[in-house]
Amino acid sequence: MTETKTEKLRLGLPKGSLQDSTLALMAKAGWKVLTSSRSYVPRTEDKELELRLIRAQEISRYVEHGFLDAGITGADWIAENNSDVQEVCEIAYSKQTTNPARWVLAVPNDSPINSAKDLQGKRIATEVVKLTQRWLKQHGVTAEVEFSWGATEVKAPELVDAIVELTETGSSLKANNLRIVETLVSSYPKLIANKKAWKNAWKRNKIETLA
Repeated sequence: MTETKTEKLRLGLPKGSLQDSTLALMAKAGWKVLTSSRSYVPRTEDKELELRLIRAQEISRYVEHGFLDAGITGADWIAENNSDVQEVCEIAYSKQTTNPARWVLAVPNDSPINSAKDLQGKRIATEVVKLTQRWLKQHGVTAEVEFSWGATEVKAPELVDAIVELTETGSSLKANNLRIVETLVSSYPKLIANKKAWKNAWKRNKIETLA
């Protein structure tokens, strides 16, 4: 007797700051996910799921190009990557709280910068370069935006005039003597799908079950 091949849904889960809260959410929904510090391939008892742990920054690109059928990532990274994906639903959780994560413009406490207009000709460090550039354009401001590889909070004021950084509570910014000037965007994670996978009846049903 020929064994029926199990269809699988390739699902990307965010590695890093959202990992623990995402796995807890999966467990609450009935999917216990087992991970190893040395592997990016988690295991679950659901034979129809093929899981991958990938940086949230990259998930929307892999979903768009079909390397993943679906994934959970922040609305901010979908926007930053300008990814053409099916947005299935928003999930109200974050790293530490149920509040949305926010990308904020922050400056040293004694900085004269108090609004977007004050950034004209200034230098900004951030991980979301495109998102920041679009925001500046909306305000009619020209400024230099450079990509930050990490430890963005310590770069102002010695290396840059301002930063755009992700925060939930603002405590890390305060600890580095920075104050928030404006919020560029608030972001909850979203369950997204590859558009071709979304048209597949079995995969769509599986994705909607997850949602």
